[in-house]
Amino acid sequence: MSGFVLYVLGVSYISVALVLLGFAGLALLWGEDPRGFALAAGVGLALGGVLRARGTPKAEPRRAEGLFTVGVLWILVPLLGAIPYWVSGHLNFLDALFESVSGFTTTGATILDDFGKFNKSLFLWRGLTQWFGGIGIIVLFIAVLPHFAVAGRQLFFAEATGVQKDKLTPRLRHTAEAVLRVYLLLTALAVLGYALAGMPLYDALANALATVPAGGFSPSPTSFAAYPAAAQWVAVLFMYFAGANFLLMYKLIFGREIRPLLKDPEFKVYTLVVLAASAGFGFYHFVHHDYDLEASFRHSFFQATSILTSTGFASVDYETWVVPAQIILFFLMFISGSAGSAAGGPKLIRWLVVFAHMSRELRRTLHPNAVLPLRTGGKTVGEEVLRSVFAFMAFYFLLFGLGVLLITTAEGDFIVGFTASAAAIGNVGPGLGSVGPMGSYAALAPVSKLVMIFQMWAGRIELIPVLLLFNPETWRAVRRGR
Repeated sequence: MSGFVLYVLGVSYISVALVLLGFAGLALLWGEDPRGFALAAGVGLALGGVLRARGTPKAEPRRAEGLFTVGVLWILVPLLGAIPYWVSGHLNFLDALFESVSGFTTTGATILDDFGKFNKSLFLWRGLTQWFGGIGIIVLFIAVLPHFAVAGRQLFFAEATGVQKDKLTPRLRHTAEAVLRVYLLLTALAVLGYALAGMPLYDALANALATVPAGGFSPSPTSFAAYPAAAQWVAVLFMYFAGANFLLMYKLIFGREIRPLLKDPEFKVYTLVVLAASAGFGFYHFVHHDYDLEASFRHSFFQATSILTSTGFASVDYETWVVPAQIILFFLMFISGSAGSAAGGPKLIRWLVVFAHMSRELRRTLHPNAVLPLRTGGKTVGEEVLRSVFAFMAFYFLLFGLGVLLITTAEGDFIVGFTASAAAIGNVGPGLGSVGPMGSYAALAPVSKLVMIFQMWAGRIELIPVLLLFNPETWRAVRRGR
């Protein structure tokens, strides 16, 4: 095994273990059982120490090493994070792993059906897993993978980082610091906003940890339906931020440059989709007297933003909405937020490339001899990037379809299979039917849970590392350290 892979896994395990140790102390302080956190911390420190000792840091990891590490990291860290749920005695290990993977992948699909069984420290850990997963995935896909030229990301982020793209370490450091500053600021402002809106301080912290990473885990079994209207409006604002490109927000907040954000085609389309879906829902609910004017638009903005950004919070049981509205929410799961954001799913930039290609092919039919470069947002999209985008889309919908088949077969319910598969691979969280916004995934068959665990993992790391993990050549390259 590559020394770089072992070193990164070791450092990651030690880092998570130290946080778990802190939670053991917090549980003691609150008079709760600390054994789950203490055991997980012990396992993490022991394994992390061994892996770090056997590994070697490397300033310039090879392509195979970097992508292999990404795939393995999002498997092994949730395994460690599952221990506190398991030791609580209320979940078997598969359910504990499901909840942990759902947290670290910022999916927010919960296995819990009785929130009263679990203590405050475990709910806070549950939110923090999403916060860690969110910052990890943003830094990873803004700073690291463009260096490896994965899925065309170098096209969309090379200019934004402001550092030469052939120098991974300074660019990674600069980008990670920039993103972390935005992430911490938004988290602090979300806590403050929720508290000022009337949410208890503990809930404000737990919900903020799940909002900024577009996670969706709430300490309330009815999600945001349990909180004041003002808190729901605060959530809409921060979910919207979570779905926007964090580097562009860094320029806006710390560089006071608003033009890059306003000129970004992906951000424009993202905002337009939020406004259009929310306005449509709002007018329908008000005209049909479902809610008063303020509540109509509050719930509409909340649910459209929540589903589009893959956060998965709910301010109302949207299964009571008319079927066309539920269908629109379902399709929003496949649109997603901006690249470089905390949102899961395909990302809007890929859809822009797909539609630009379709437009070009139509023009080429009319003008077969014309030279028609593919452009998105003023940038020329190369054929290599185009192929990678279509390969991603093909694999994404293949995994979605396989998930529908397997879950529907196991559950005997097409609505559950269809929406649970979409919610898992898009890292959205709730689906429809028994797995809707006010339900849970506890009653699913073990095979359905395993399928969803795989989908949540694959969707969060955006599929490419998954393919590489199943390629024998990747394993040979990692063993050779190449």
